[in-house]
Amino acid sequence: MKAIVVTDQAAGTAGMKLVERPEPQAAINDVIVQVHASGFVATELSWPSTWTDRLDRDRTPSIPGHELAGVVTALDYGTTGLSVGQRVIGLADWYRDGTLAEYVAIEARNLAPLPGDVDFTVGASLPISGLTAWQGLFQHGRLQAGQRVLVHGAAGAVGSMATQLAREFGAHVIGTGRAADRQAVLDFGAKEFVDLDSDAMEGVGGVDLVFDVIGGDVGKRSARLVRAGGTLVSIVGPVEARPDGGLAVDFVVEPDRAQLSEIVQRVRDGRLRINIDNVSTLDDAVPALNPTKRRKGKTIIRVRA
Repeated sequence: MKAIVVTDQAAGTAGMKLVERPEPQAAINDVIVQVHASGFVATELSWPSTWTDRLDRDRTPSIPGHELAGVVTALDYGTTGLSVGQRVIGLADWYRDGTLAEYVAIEARNLAPLPGDVDFTVGASLPISGLTAWQGLFQHGRLQAGQRVLVHGAAGAVGSMATQLAREFGAHVIGTGRAADRQAVLDFGAKEFVDLDSDAMEGVGGVDLVFDVIGGDVGKRSARLVRAGGTLVSIVGPVEARPDGGLAVDFVVEPDRAQLSEIVQRVRDGRLRINIDNVSTLDDAVPALNPTKRRKGKTIIRVRA
């Protein structure tokens, strides 16, 4: 099968290569999925799991990509809730070969059904962005209706999902970004916009929840805005500054079939808009994943036409 592999961490995305690899074999609890579309997060190439296994042994050349939409082609023992020929989306294990390939072996529990009226390209854009937003807001942030929520990077793939979900659940959303992002952030449902290059973030006043996809100085300043009893949720590693009288949480997104199904249903009925900036083929994936200009949404690799 065709697959993208990486062997050199220092080379980053520029070190990706399109090669021929053996098709994966299913282990117990696995299914084999014929990948139709795959998502990719550039920070994957800084994760230890891309380069070593759970025992810290080198596992290169490894196949990156952890989001997929495709069709189940084989089942092994221990799989439940899926069948051969079924359309699915899912989030692949960090320590296993990923989804920038024509086939992937993945645990059945990491997959959710993809209805026939949702395109594979759309489906592949949902697992990381959608689950990260969902888990950050509801599991870790304990979002309640009427709360004030500050979402950083609100025009991006994760931030736009968080903005829309928070708005749907009755929150007052304040989105941040660059000046060029203002209208997009408001269109995604934010009530206010903060230009991080020129506006004083502190001018938004107290908030109940911060959803931070940036970290660094932005994260530190955000901590001072969290009200007593509020929460700062980060997806960029350990929190450097904690809110007075509040909680600070950093987390790594996890697969969840039920949550993915909730997200897909919201896309189907129009409550949730996707944020795809570019679609490319597997043959053209390497240049597509090395953009010469800033991308505001996800890049999806269409593996099958």
